Amino acid sequence: MARNFDIALIRTFAAVADHGSMTVAANMLHMTQSAVSQQIKRLEDMLGCALFERENRRLRLTDAGERLLGNARRLLILNDDIWADMTETTVEGSVRLGVPHDLVGTVLAPVLRSYAERHPQVEISLVCGSSPELMQALNNGAIDLGVIEEPLGTSKGECLSIDRLVWVGAKAGAAYRKDPLPISMVADTCAFRPSVFAALRDDGRRWRTVFENGNIEATTATVRTDLAITAWLASTVPADLDILGAGDGLPDLPIFSVSLYLSKSEATPPATELARHIREGLMRPRQVAAA
Repeated sequence: MARNFDIALIRTFAAVADHGSMTVAANMLHMTQSAVSQQIKRLEDMLGCALFERENRRLRLTDAGERLLGNARRLLILNDDIWADMTETTVEGSVRLGVPHDLVGTVLAPVLRSYAERHPQVEISLVCGSSPELMQALNNGAIDLGVIEEPLGTSKGECLSIDRLVWVGAKAGAAYRKDPLPISMVADTCAFRPSVFAALRDDGRRWRTVFENGNIEATTATVRTDLAITAWLASTVPADLDILGAGDGLPDLPIFSVSLYLSKSEATPPATELARHIREGLMRPRQVAAA
């Protein structure tokens, strides 16, 4: 008798494995935690083995789970590639995309390149700004869709990924020891700014802002030269900078969601296709086991 994997079960398994939490996976997949738990139980029953074990407050893969994960990721990528290839139609026109400064050159760069190569007839206009500015542009109809960073639990958009906000400083730097603490933010409208200042205020730390003029390169330069520290999503931190934390005397920062929003007006084919491309690019597992 033939035995087949349900892609939905595999996608749920990969999400839980990537984040070590059924709650986070449920948020990403727009499911209830109970539904995620039931799907994992169903997959374990099908395979006749446990895939996760609890370690402190996180879920850790068992040996069987580790064996499954590499193949599960390959299966998901193959499924998505086949679906895109067989359902693709010629898309023409223009689309206006809003992206935060810190994401355009990091996690979204390969997604945008892939979309441009697949749909060369589409003219892409890229608008960079802070998430509050991009939300305003969406509401005003100035952009067709936007990728927005928001504290976890506050978003009304489609959650694409979840990441922790972390402190970032120069390699072997000393700026984090200064009093008042020098802080460099990309802009005074930065989505991270209220959370950063609230954490410092609750911790009783004094701070001063060094730079807030809307330029990610200048912000990065102030951190690299040890003039200040900043706060970015963990997945966007350059390899030549250090992630700082409680061991450095800094307070914990909250988890943020990266969400997709579409304009309230009727979506055009280029916008719909770009939304699908972003969705698949950001939700696809980023590490694929070697063949």
